[in-house]
Amino acid sequence: MAENTRVSKRGKIAGGSETNSAASAQDATSAIINRNGVDVPILETDRLRLRAHRSGDFNGCAAVWADPAVVRYISGKPSTRTQSWLRMLAYAGHWEHVHFGYWAVELKENGEYIGDVGFADFKRDIIQPMKDVPEIGWVLASRVHGMGYATEAVRAAIAWGDKMIDAPRTVCMIDPENLASLRVAEKNGYEIFERGLFNTAPTVFLQRNRPQADRLT
Repeated sequence: MAENTRVSKRGKIAGGSETNSAASAQDATSAIINRNGVDVPILETDRLRLRAHRSGDFNGCAAVWADPAVVRYISGKPSTRTQSWLRMLAYAGHWEHVHFGYWAVELKENGEYIGDVGFADFKRDIIQPMKDVPEIGWVLASRVHGMGYATEAVRAAIAWGDKMIDAPRTVCMIDPENLASLRVAEKNGYEIFERGLFNTAPTVFLQRNRPQADRLT
């Protein structure tokens, strides 16, 4: 775990007065969220805060995923706003259904949203060693590339995952030409176990074993 990584919980929404019908309706909605939702942990590093996505992140998220420089080694095709909205809904759904997922990454100094990082189970049609294994991924705005933020965010996510995800290993997949992401993965302990194709594109498959001391008992 990074020396200055901290974990806290997002507070639940408190109920309100029943004297105002509009407030009562809002309180009822909040109660449903509290009962059925999942508290997404807040992770902090020296420079970053990883938190749950908010609806207000949408424009920033859509801009990141529409940037050709960002998606060059992911899909090669900028995402539409609809695709980015569905992506944000999938982030929330992961926390609800599998109890891990993606965080929004923001700069601690000013709260600026700069991208996403986290774990997912995409149910991909993929090689067997990748199936049903938490898959880590990260994407950051091109304006902050080369600043070490990806390594820092991934390190924080892994530290949380080692403690909280009941899986002996996690995996990731990277375009072999994406040298920057390969360095991020390797710095965080991921090792190549296979080279092959995914959706006809050359792909490097990597894995990282969870330290024995962090395994759930």
